[in-house]
Amino acid sequence: MLRVLRASALLRTQQKNVAAAASYSSLPAPQTSPEVLYTGLFINNEWHKSKTGKTFESINPTTAESIAEVQAAGKADVDFAVAAARQAFKLGSPWRRMDASDRGRLIYRLADLMERDQVYLASLETLDNGKPYSMSYNVDVPTAVKNLRYFAGWADKTHGKTVPMDGEFFSYTRHEPVGVCGQIIPWNFPILMMAWKLGPALATGNTIVLKPAEQTSLTALYIAQLVKEAGFPEGVVNVLPGFGEAGAALANHADVDKVAFTGSTDVGKLIQLASGNTNLKRVTLELGGKSPNIVLADSDLDYAVETAHFGLFFNMGQCCCAGSRTFVEDKIYDEFVERSAERASKRTVGNPFDLKTEQGPQVNEEQMEKILSMIKTGEQQGAKLVAGGSRPAGLPGYFVQPTVFADVSDNMTIAREEIFGPVQQLIRFKQLDEVIERANNSDYGLAAGVFTKDLDKANYLVNGLRAGTVWVNTYNALASQMPFGGYKMSGHGRENGEYALANYTEVKSVIVKVPQKNS
Repeated sequence: MLRVLRASALLRTQQKNVAAAASYSSLPAPQTSPEVLYTGLFINNEWHKSKTGKTFESINPTTAESIAEVQAAGKADVDFAVAAARQAFKLGSPWRRMDASDRGRLIYRLADLMERDQVYLASLETLDNGKPYSMSYNVDVPTAVKNLRYFAGWADKTHGKTVPMDGEFFSYTRHEPVGVCGQIIPWNFPILMMAWKLGPALATGNTIVLKPAEQTSLTALYIAQLVKEAGFPEGVVNVLPGFGEAGAALANHADVDKVAFTGSTDVGKLIQLASGNTNLKRVTLELGGKSPNIVLADSDLDYAVETAHFGLFFNMGQCCCAGSRTFVEDKIYDEFVERSAERASKRTVGNPFDLKTEQGPQVNEEQMEKILSMIKTGEQQGAKLVAGGSRPAGLPGYFVQPTVFADVSDNMTIAREEIFGPVQQLIRFKQLDEVIERANNSDYGLAAGVFTKDLDKANYLVNGLRAGTVWVNTYNALASQMPFGGYKMSGHGRENGEYALANYTEVKSVIVKVPQKNS
């Protein structure tokens, strides 16, 4: 019992630390108008304009005003960047000749530079993405730094084996880099997703052409300059802001050996198809989710309500692993609904540079309108709106009220489709086997949560749920050491941990004939 109480206390502390992102008084003041230093295409450690001359606006979602004009990469720019990456990958190039331990030192140096510029990076992320500065500073940037340092440590520890092959042979395996990697990252965690992609690819010796989301390119471009400052050779990391044209060109390019994509399932399907059009490039996909979060009647109710709230509303609900189907056992359902609605109504929504703000705007107008449309659909299909449901008054940007639906049934659109916004659905259940079947009745399988004091029930649910990550008495607890990825249409391959390295290496078998001494 003492061990359980200690674990419960630890989980409470962990959840509070991530949700509140630390004491407000300890945060350095943000740069509320950070200067935008880089808006071009980063190729061969130099800044370029797009070959077509096209640009696009980066919009501040808090005010709906323009921040900067960014160069828009097209197919010709992708060709240029891929050629640079291919040249940097050639045998005999500085990158390929570099000791593995020195590759690790460069990644460590990049992490140090990001940590040095933490206030600026967090401020720029909040300006461009809309997430609260308290979260950008205390979650996104330091977690990205930790991730890079984790993979820096792997640089000289990825190796093959000697194998006792039958016959008169000396045989062993080599783990070699895949080659040129196209990496396409989303707009919900721009800094962190860039680190998730760069870390394992660089640690294993690959070269990269990375496309950030057009909605949130600014921090990726600043980090590109830090790559140069850290001392990476020319062509090893190239960053191309742009739209789907650039992503499609990467996915179809014959000189790209691998594509790693994080984003929507619909776009993931297109990338999977495109990757086979030319060279059957390797593909890893981290896609959407509609994750079940199961709360049993024996749970600590206060903690379960707060953690389920965090599991859905974190990052304005813009999380692929958000616990968006909250299954609550019948015995506590009504009280859970009441408390969840009360918590949502108290959530502070507003200026993300205000250190007390919990929720900023959605990333853009299109996303806001999609969320509002889904809320309307939920009402039309009979779900009971118990909190929120519209735009908050008096805010000029792309804000949506924290919204809670009760009496949600499994066949409703809001229970089946990914909303990617601050909309919590509370669903009633009675039996364990019933909730397992219902939780698995989804096209997705990215994550799941279980809340209970009964470890037997927890283990039973963990074994039955088809999801890449299952949290027990916590939610959104992620770490560089633990793999992350999904079942079914949530994608394939894993980010993070030792598992991620396999995405970026080829295994070569070497078999050497051993001469035998003449008798």
